[in-house]
Formats: sequence, structure tokens, C-alpha cells
Amino acid sequence: MAEQPNDERNSDESSIPSLSDALAAAARTSGIARLTPGETPTAGALLGALGGIRGLVESVLPGFGFLVLYTLTHDLLISVLIPVGLALLFVVARAGTRSPMTQAIAGAVGIALTAVLALVTGKAENNFLPGILINSVVLVIFVGSIVARWPLVGVFVGILTGEGFAWRSDPAKRRALTLATWVWVVPSVIRVGLEVPLYLARNVEALAATKLLTGIPLYVGSLWVTWLLVRAVYAPREQSGVPDEAASPDAAAPSE
Repeated sequence: MAEQPNDERNSDESSIPSLSDALAAAARTSGIARLTPGETPTAGALLGALGGIRGLVESVLPGFGFLVLYTLTHDLLISVLIPVGLALLFVVARAGTRSPMTQAIAGAVGIALTAVLALVTGKAENNFLPGILINSVVLVIFVGSIVARWPLVGVFVGILTGEGFAWRSDPAKRRALTLATWVWVVPSVIRVGLEVPLYLARNVEALAATKLLTGIPLYVGSLWVTWLLVRAVYAPREQSGVPDEAASPDAAAPSE
């Protein structure tokens, strides 16, 4: 068999995303990317990180629907299929308005998979098993990154700011970014700590309520604290001594 030309092999290899490419893509789509380091966090930026009002509704409504339906009917089929239908409607609505669909599609796939698991096993509590497993994996990844002295928030911020891993040689940045990574450990600890006992007790209503209460609220809190920590060590341009080429030489410094 003829050997594949080097240029073709190189082309094939270059088409395979590297770990750094995967990390860069994850960083750009993370909530942290919604705010430029050094800027003041705002409610608008926070809402944007959730995908706006529409994204917030798409995230909360299916889970809330399951909670209400299962509490009222205890019918597993109805309780899981209606949230799946809602998620599919969100995808169709986004397609019809030519809005970004990634979040809606990911949500619909996730809800469909948990519904299938619950229906196949006949156990309503299994609707929450994937979430428990995902939070457990996230917990291990974040703690592992801290133990390895490569805190994941630092990796993301380094990619977003273009400074790479220079923050590792700055004690203040390293401490702040390590602390910010610990901030993201806390929600996973809370979720797993609360949901596992409820899962084992097969308390489906409490599981659904806990998932809602520890979902968006803990995400928002973690994101806000992370932004504040990052801002503390990444000064805005006007404070960092970096000249703004667009500003006139005798322009007054902005007041605090």
C-alpha cells in the first residue's frame, strides 16, 4: 500500500483538536468569558452569562415543570415527557428566529437522556443521576487542577486575556485564581452532598426542588465572586499604566 504523503498526514493531524484547542473553546464559551478581566461586573453581564432572559427560562422551566407535574400526578411518563417537549419547543423557537441554538440543543439532549434513563429503569430518581455524576466529575476535575497547581480558572483566564500561563509566576494572581477555582468547587460539593442522600432515599420531589435551588443560584453566586476575584488582580486599562492609543495625550484620567 502506498504511503500517505506527508502533507496529507500533517493535514489530518492538524484537523484533530488538541487539548489546548479544547480548553480554549471551553474558556470562550464559559461564563467567565462574559466579562473582560479588569472590568466591573454588572447585572447585565451576569444575565448575559445565563443567556439572557430567554436562556434563563430555558434553563429553569423544564426542571420546574418536572417538579410540579411529579408532585401533582406521580406519573413518571407525563413528568419526564412534558419537559422534553418544552426543551424541543425551545429549539424550534430558536431555529425559527435564527437565534443561537447551541445552549437549547444541549439542554434538550440532556433532558432527553435523563428522561430515557428514568423511563427505562422505571425509577423517577434516575432522572437526576446524570446530574449527580456530572457534578462529581466536575468536583474531581476542579480539585485535581488545584492539587496539580494548575487551577482551572487560572487556565481559562490566561487563555481569555492572552497572557497564557504568565499568571503562575505572579503570586497575587495565582492566589486569586486558585481561590476562584475553590469557589467553583463549593457548588458541586453542595449539590452532591444534598442530592446523593435524597437519591438514595428515593425522595424525588426533594431532589427536583434541590436541583432547582442549587442550580442557577449557586452558578450566579460563583460567577459573581469569580469576577470580583479576577478583577482584583487584573487592573482596568486606565489603572494598569498601559497607554490607550485612542486617547489624546492630555486626556484626564477617569475618576474612580
